[in-house]
Amino acid sequence: MQQQELYSQLTPIFHDVFDDEALVLTPELTAASVPEWDSFNHINLIVAVEARLKIKFQTAELEAMNSVGQMVALIEKKLAAQGR
Repeated sequence: MQQQELYSQLTPIFHDVFDDEALVLTPELTAASVPEWDSFNHINLIVAVEARLKIKFQTAELEAMNSVGQMVALIEKKLAAQGR
């Protein structure tokens, strides 16, 4: 799956979780950039991404993830491992 397609799939998830239709996903976007991105919404985001893309994140992967760009790169890796 191409990065652009991933961003297209992730955007509505972010809009829903953070209740902000104006939120624009960029590789540099971090939790610190989004006021609503607290620990509770982080869990909601991860669960929604896992459900939508049918993947599972490991705890260590989540701890190392600091930006949307890192999330997208990890998702690409996971989808490639699944042959998607």
